[in-house]
Amino acid sequence: MNESRATLEVIAPTVEEAIARGLADLGLPEDAVEVEILDQGNRGLFGIGSRHARIRLLVKNASSNLNSSVEAPIETTSPEPTATEIIQTPPINQMEESNEVRIARETVMDLLEKMKVQARVTAQYGKVDEDRNRVPIKVDINGDDLSILIGRRAETLNALQYITGLIVSKELGEPVSLVIDVEGYRSRREGQLRILARRMADQAIKTGRRQILEPMPASERRIVHIELRDNPSVKTESVGEEPRRKVTIIPKE
Repeated sequence: MNESRATLEVIAPTVEEAIARGLADLGLPEDAVEVEILDQGNRGLFGIGSRHARIRLLVKNASSNLNSSVEAPIETTSPEPTATEIIQTPPINQMEESNEVRIARETVMDLLEKMKVQARVTAQYGKVDEDRNRVPIKVDINGDDLSILIGRRAETLNALQYITGLIVSKELGEPVSLVIDVEGYRSRREGQLRILARRMADQAIKTGRRQILEPMPASERRIVHIELRDNPSVKTESVGEEPRRKVTIIPKE
């Protein structure tokens, strides 16, 4: 029976640099991992048609080799991504769902490679979405100065998530719930939206007047609706047309 093993995929200009970065992220010596070269890369001609190298590091005896700096993030329930990828699969249809995670991660890696963006990509199953009764695949992207992947009002990030979702769903032959985050942006944004929702609800109650928030994508509007749905003093509605659709917080009489 195959035991679960920690893996890490890295994109870099050369195979050697990718290996060095991966070992540094894992905090392990080279003899503690197996190196699988996924793509040797290509320097191209005068820089035209160049392609970064891509490798996968598989940790040997993961339970004993990983040092504390890697073990701690693996055991925590924090949503912040770690350099080491641990795929957590639900007990039902385990092989199929593990395949979903792999395809989602590799799809994002391929898209970033085409964009010539160097980053570390990890993927795992996220928390159960009770409203939709689904377990989403959460893909985390980490690296240096990845603001280009977020864009104004997260437009670039949402587009990347949408395109990835289409590709993965087509590959699997069924719809897939997928969330992509860059450097914890979505987690921070969710916290900000929850605080904003509560503050504006208090304002609506205090003044007796409805409060209209700034235009938001559907995923962000949903966070506001969920945050205030149990508030007995206000109700929320989405008004307007995309992409200018907004959440309105209305005080109850």
